[in-house]
Amino acid sequence: MSNLLVKPNPAQKTYHSLTAAQAGWTYLNFEARLLDKDEVLTGQTGAYEYCIVLLGGNFKVEAAGQTWETGNGRKDVFSGIGHAMYLSRNTEFTLTAQQDHTDIAICKVKSDEDHPPRMKRPEEAAIEYRGGDNANRQINSLLEPGFDCHKIVCVEVYTPSGNWSSFPAHKHDDRKVAEDGTLLEANLEEIYFYKIDKPQGYAIQQVYTEDRSLDEIVRVRHNEAVLVPRGYHPVVAGHGYNVYYLNFLAGSDQSLANTSDPDHDWIYGSWKGQDPRLPIVTAEMNG
Repeated sequence: MSNLLVKPNPAQKTYHSLTAAQAGWTYLNFEARLLDKDEVLTGQTGAYEYCIVLLGGNFKVEAAGQTWETGNGRKDVFSGIGHAMYLSRNTEFTLTAQQDHTDIAICKVKSDEDHPPRMKRPEEAAIEYRGGDNANRQINSLLEPGFDCHKIVCVEVYTPSGNWSSFPAHKHDDRKVAEDGTLLEANLEEIYFYKIDKPQGYAIQQVYTEDRSLDEIVRVRHNEAVLVPRGYHPVVAGHGYNVYYLNFLAGSDQSLANTSDPDHDWIYGSWKGQDPRLPIVTAEMNG
């Protein structure tokens, strides 16, 4: 089995619990869990900033003397856009599930900065379509570059059946700055957390470096995750299956600056059109 593939534990309500040490890197800690209606999750963020993404259901968060409620949550990731709750370090919080089968993903990253808590709502998420033809996909910004936090970046990506995604391939493992100070490439760790619209569906992901010291191809199923410690990392959705992945990133900069694989740069600008199946989800579908 690939060292990059992380399988869920379906016997546990916390079906993913991955520390940075277990992943063999520095920044990203990841959890995914299911909550029953009125189940309460209490905690203290300590030395970490948190991003809590609502995958399905509804929740209420109380922290820093304030209360946020999702209200217009989604049944599942194919039924709307996600809410993202940001919490700074040293913050006590209480999260209460307001529906059965409330499904959440949590990213935790060590931080030495303070930022205001905020719930990013579906109607605030910018939607972008990248690529074209059968490399077209939808990206929803949750904690985008420039969001008022320290290190976390979070986006959710929808790839229609049979399409390529994260393609042409790119990497973000070597921090590069131009002479004028422009960041050309950040050094980021990344998690791909997958949902598939049918239980038998799958995606295929490759993670490779230019020298092929890392070169793995992984078949990924519903609720599985792939670690991207370095290298290029394209994805293809299995034919017949719409694929969702939630990306958490953290590292040298709160940025998505990357370098594409030069072997495939010629593909940029070659597309003839956009996939008519996009968008797969909109904020109007929530609620």
